[in-house]
Amino acid sequence: MKNLKTQLTVWLLALAATAHAQPRTNDDGTVTFRYRNDSARSVMVDVQFAGRTEMTRDADGTWTVTLGPAAPDMYPYCYIVDGISVMDPANPQYFPNEGFKNSLLEIKSRDGVLPHDIRDDVAHGRMEYVHYYSKSLGGTNTALVYLPPNYQTDWQKKYPVFYLISGTTDTEEVYYKVGRVNYILDNLLASKQAKEMIIVLPYGNPYKLLPAKAVEAGGMPATRFGGDVFSKDFINDLMPYIDKNYRTKPDRDNRAIGGFSRGGNQALFNGLSNLDKFSYLCSYSSFTSTDIPDVYDQAAETNKKIHLFWLGVGTDDFLYGNARDYMQFLDQKGIRSVKEFTNDKFGHTWMNAKYFLTKTLPLLFNKKAAEAAMQTVHPTPAATGKEQQFTPGVMARLFPRPIISPEYTEQSVIFRMKAPDARCVELNVEMLPNNIAMQRDSDGVWSVTMHEFLFDTFKYCFVVDGTQVADPNNMYLSPDKGFKWSIADNPRSPFNYASQGDIPHGRTSYDLERNEAWYVAPMQQGQMNMPIFIQLVPGKGDTMESWFKVGGADAIADRLLADGKTRPCIITTSTLDFMQGPFQMPNFKPRTLRADNYPTWSHRRRALVKLLLDIGKEPAPSFPDMPGGFGGGGFGGGDF
Repeated sequence: MKNLKTQLTVWLLALAATAHAQPRTNDDGTVTFRYRNDSARSVMVDVQFAGRTEMTRDADGTWTVTLGPAAPDMYPYCYIVDGISVMDPANPQYFPNEGFKNSLLEIKSRDGVLPHDIRDDVAHGRMEYVHYYSKSLGGTNTALVYLPPNYQTDWQKKYPVFYLISGTTDTEEVYYKVGRVNYILDNLLASKQAKEMIIVLPYGNPYKLLPAKAVEAGGMPATRFGGDVFSKDFINDLMPYIDKNYRTKPDRDNRAIGGFSRGGNQALFNGLSNLDKFSYLCSYSSFTSTDIPDVYDQAAETNKKIHLFWLGVGTDDFLYGNARDYMQFLDQKGIRSVKEFTNDKFGHTWMNAKYFLTKTLPLLFNKKAAEAAMQTVHPTPAATGKEQQFTPGVMARLFPRPIISPEYTEQSVIFRMKAPDARCVELNVEMLPNNIAMQRDSDGVWSVTMHEFLFDTFKYCFVVDGTQVADPNNMYLSPDKGFKWSIADNPRSPFNYASQGDIPHGRTSYDLERNEAWYVAPMQQGQMNMPIFIQLVPGKGDTMESWFKVGGADAIADRLLADGKTRPCIITTSTLDFMQGPFQMPNFKPRTLRADNYPTWSHRRRALVKLLLDIGKEPAPSFPDMPGGFGGGGFGGGDF
């Protein structure tokens, strides 16, 4: 009976999801939002171009509202259901963030192409997810790496590197999934308006990866300058990893650093503190410390070292006052800089961040263009006395102290959610047939403690007065086609990156054009044994990312390979026929796992572990004799 109930619940949720519809852009530039929720008493839509607006319920029970018109761009939005923020379950695009959970509305231009458009008529670079052991953190950190389209065709060419950092509460994915930096550069390269480069997207808040006590002792990185964990990890761990594993030009003339909001602060501080390593500096909607030794008081020497010092901010940005004051400080010290101001992109937003990218990418690693920009310097606008200033009070209001959820102890895991006006909050766990009731405290925080499944990885959500809600305090979301569940993954699990220590890691990439994911295990230079191919077929509600971000396929393979329990493998969600096409290996058949053959992600992960362990017991196959040599493309060493 319980299994039947579980199947019925899943079927009903899937049916309900089909009743939703993504926002529709109308011919007049307005946008119609539609949301179906029969349990809701009131619904608002909160979208960046219009703020919060009440929605009305139609006769069929669908909540609707039409807003705008709005300029073509990408806008975060969410629904406020009885006071609780929820993502749009009908929209696959979402905003990766440590805290808030928003969907993304993309309004395309009717008159032409936008700089961030994903175009079919240009070559696209490759996005790789990498993990590296950080001695500064004492654990494993993550980053994204963009490789230009020609990186895989010319194995001798080396490239300059642009380190680009996201803002407060953003994850390392935001400049990719929201900032669209890879597509902006793809389009610029296609029109020969920018130089080829590698772009590295670090995680700007490694404090989040440290134990809670270490975070409390260290303070918020957004309010500190230098000596912080991010700077140590960035300079001492991430940069050496990139230079070792990619074909870079490791000198100051071929390194740039930039960032948005907190990332701009981190970029400017680390760039100015390390002018022996960087010569291109970009700040988007930010500022930094005015106390950096041997920089501001040696203007002539500093100006010689910096090819581009670019500062952009919106006049309606809440950081405008601080950014303006910093620009004026540079002017007074005689430090040259380029200044860019906007007033039509809703202030401190990713519309501004994308715009600033389109302005600066053509200048990077182009000394002539950069110098021309530096020559057209404008004075800092005079202060009016009405500029907003970023203070600790503003920081506390914008970024309140988060609630820890999930919190892992030695014998339990605790889930929490703040919903002071809710009548009932339950925990929905994929392995359990029934929801678990949560208890409310005097502060309006609901909680429940589980003692089962401590070292399993599973999807879960909260059900608030009948509405499914992702955990607002958990940065890890399951990339499902419909409702985005949260992911519980104990950091002490042997297949969690946080617990793996200093071991080699492979790389994972996602190809949006072909809708497939690829993982290539770390291999030693000159290794000639043929890697094992594994095909992982996503389930009905999964995406190409699911087997990795929920199933942990890359982390599992890394761990077992480091322990000598399996052999190097290539794991893909591709439907590529290995018996035909360019591989032409009629005697080779990949191992296949289908997600829908297993009821939960816990079962799927165990099946993958078993498969990899079985592979480790088999004799290692050699590369077949074939034209060009299967291994000639460079699977081993620093490139593949």
